[in-house]
Formats: sequence, C-alpha cells, structure tokens
Amino acid sequence: MKTIVECVANFSEGRREKIVDQIVDSIAGFSGVDVLGAESDMDHNRSVVTFAGAPHAVANAAFASVQVAATMIDMNQHRGQHPRIGAADVIPFVPLRNVTMAECVELARSLGARVGEALQLPVFLYAEAALQEENRELSAIRRGGYESLRESIKTGVAPQPDFGPGFLHSPGGSVIGARDILIAFNVYLATTDVSIAKAIARAIRQSSGGMPSVKALGFFVKGRAQVSLNLTDYRVTSMSAAFERIRQLAAEYGVGIDGSEIIGLIPGAALDGRSAAELQIMNYGPDRILETFLDEAQ
Repeated sequence: MKTIVECVANFSEGRREKIVDQIVDSIAGFSGVDVLGAESDMDHNRSVVTFAGAPHAVANAAFASVQVAATMIDMNQHRGQHPRIGAADVIPFVPLRNVTMAECVELARSLGARVGEALQLPVFLYAEAALQEENRELSAIRRGGYESLRESIKTGVAPQPDFGPGFLHSPGGSVIGARDILIAFNVYLATTDVSIAKAIARAIRQSSGGMPSVKALGFFVKGRAQVSLNLTDYRVTSMSAAFERIRQLAAEYGVGIDGSEIIGLIPGAALDGRSAAELQIMNYGPDRILETFLDEAQ
C-alpha cells in the first residue's frame, strides 16, 4: 500500500477566485499529489485546500502553495472574521497510511526551516511539531491576529517564530505542524443573532469547561449565526454529540438549526452511526469520506 500524508492548508483569501485558483494549481502540479478539495468562504475571507500523497511530494506542494500565497496576499489589506496571522496561515500534516506522527513532525519541521530560509517568512511550529511549548496550541499563536502579532513579535514576548525573521511583513507568518485527524464542522443557526452562536460556542468548547476535544467560535457567516467547531478527537466527542448539544442549547434560546457543513474530509466513523441527513449536513457526499480516497489510492 502507498504511503499517504494529508495536508489541510488554510490560506487567507476567500474572495478573489483567481488567487485561490493559482494556489490550488501550484499544489495540483506535483506528481504524486491529489487535491481532494478546495473550499472558500467570503465572510471568513479564507480558503482551505485539502491534498494528499507521498510525504515529500506533499511537502513540496505545500512549499509551492506558501510561495504563491506569500506573493499574492497582503495581510495589511486582509479583512475577515476568522483568526489569522498570515497569507499561508496554517499548514498541518496528518498521517493517513503507512506513515507515523514522528515522520509528519519531521516533515513539518523541515518545511518550516525551508519556508523560513527561502521565503523569509516567520514560521511557528505547532501541535506535535512544536519546539516551543508556548506554540503548541494554534489559538495561542493566532490570538489577536496578524495586527497584534505584528507588534508583539518585536518585543520578544511569546509567541516567537522558530524559523525566519523575527518580524512580520506583508505576507505575515505561517503556522506549520503535525497533528491527528481533526473534524472541521460548522453548524448554522436559524437566526442572525451572532451573540447566540458565541454563547453556544463558549458553552461547548473544552477551554470554557464544555465538551472534551472541542474548540468552538461563533461567527456571522452567509447571513446566519454560525457555530464553528474543531473536533480535535472525534473518538472522544463525535460530530453527533456536538451537534445534539448545539441543538439543545439553541432550543434554550428558541432557535433551531439551519443546516451544517463539513470542511475538508472526515473518516466515516466520525458520523458516529448517524446519517448526513440527521446531522443536516448540506455539503455531504462520498467524496467527503477519507476512506473513499484511501480505497482508490491502493
């Protein structure tokens, strides 16, 4: 069986289609790499490109995408709801088949050194690839966003980059790391009141005493209030459990659920035996299931 690494790269551009296309094309041009999906959101002004393949091919494709993004995106002009620090904002490597987390850590650190040296971008290593404990959590690096980090990085306080210059210029910085499978799952509420989404997010995220392995924020997206979830371990808190808790909390505000969506791909087991219809997933299809790709990549 093939050795397969996944990369779920986040870029700070979701409104200019031509730039997103150039980023995707830079990835798709590498032999041994499959682009599994590319999704853009205008409110977040952000795109997520999911690709997978042989480890070094994926790393080379990731470098090419960072180079294009850094050339095309000026963070001084960027506006969007989602926390971000750079044009090529987050580049995580995920072991899928015949590859260890340790190998993904080495891949991330090697790419980080290359981006820092060749592109002169500040690189922060996070998650399993972190070299500084202060940088392990993505939220700690992105707290305050590009504008705050642009000022604080000069003072020597955390977070500080592992590679590249100790200052931010127009492309910002990149957060590169290695992690396990993460489920990005957004639930839309049948209301425009974003304060309800923020209250629900606060109630369910682990850091506020909510559900384990859940990160959550509330946003106003596509004309509705959205609870944006990252399930860092779907075996601990499943999509189904998170969805039902959001439904319960929303009902307390007299609000219903207006649909949900997946960003990227998920393991089939993440549905926890529930159907996509039950979870009101609007963009579900076989191509959203990781096993579909892995079966074809035998």
